[in-house]
Amino acid sequence: MLTDRLADLEREFHNIEHDLADPAVMSDSARYLRVTRRHRELTPVVALWREYRDLSRSRDEARDLLNDPEMRELAEADLAVSEARLTELQSELELLLLPTDPDDAKNAILELRSGAGGDEAALFAADLLRLYERYAESAGLRLEVLDANQNDLGGYSKLVAEITGDHAFRAFKFERGVHRVQRVPATETQGRIHTSTVTVAVLPEAEESEVQLDLSEVRIDVFRSQGAGGQSVNTTDSAVRAAYRIGTPDEIIVVCQETRSQIKNREKALTILRARLAERQRETDEATQRASRQSQIGSGDRSEKIRTYNYPQDRVTDHRLTGDDKNFPLGRVMAGELAPVVEGLTRLEREAMLAEMAHAQG
Repeated sequence: MLTDRLADLEREFHNIEHDLADPAVMSDSARYLRVTRRHRELTPVVALWREYRDLSRSRDEARDLLNDPEMRELAEADLAVSEARLTELQSELELLLLPTDPDDAKNAILELRSGAGGDEAALFAADLLRLYERYAESAGLRLEVLDANQNDLGGYSKLVAEITGDHAFRAFKFERGVHRVQRVPATETQGRIHTSTVTVAVLPEAEESEVQLDLSEVRIDVFRSQGAGGQSVNTTDSAVRAAYRIGTPDEIIVVCQETRSQIKNREKALTILRARLAERQRETDEATQRASRQSQIGSGDRSEKIRTYNYPQDRVTDHRLTGDDKNFPLGRVMAGELAPVVEGLTRLEREAMLAEMAHAQG
């Protein structure tokens, strides 16, 4: 039953609060991180459960007063309010208790690629990078660019970044897909609106234990980092290219050149390689249940889109949402206020899971 499950979670929450005050837990950084993460996950559930339980008692008290002629009218009003709120709370608790994506708590690899639109698409990729940097900062996350192909105008044809922090993948996973922008480019002399696209991929970082990576199948090359326009930005051979099973259908090439440390670039390149291998394995294992990575990213064609950034109308539209809930102020979104969009998509995901569970039980 729902109440039994919630009572168990409240007991777990109480034990976690006890652990957080234990010096032995605090001195073990890995354990402390696990405990604090679970505490954050349970806090909203326990708060709603306690409200639900207290309100249930109030409802029962109001029912007892229905037989009192002097209190009946007041009791009926209280009862109506309590039952309405209890219905809301039950729905909210059912959503919170749905299974979570096991990748949600992981760090993430973010990839941007300019699609249709040439230089304008590359410039919009730079705009998306700034949006994501601001959003990450507001969410307490860190975004670090690992590799970027930048043109002379400051745009990006391709960019790879790592996002680290608590539940980084959950914060960014809904960005996967084609992002379409409609605006007048700075280079447009006749004021015509152009449509361009940027494709976004978001991969959960894979633990070493999750992916069997045979380093004998990886060729590591080092070279000098290059900036925009081919200008050297580093005087040492610190950039790293990791080539997996080169020359085979399984080939994956990863480049990391954003730091001056060859060791760090090598480590980051292997991190990205593991994430791509893990994603490839997930596609193979779940081909019938989940879209492949290519369908997430799309071809970059203008007709494929998850979101449209319409500058003339000062509006961002997420096409996975419906009604008034799908539109957001463009200026605020581009300033990094992506949380309302993510919250809407999270609700949609959970509602779909509820519907799927109800269908399976029916």
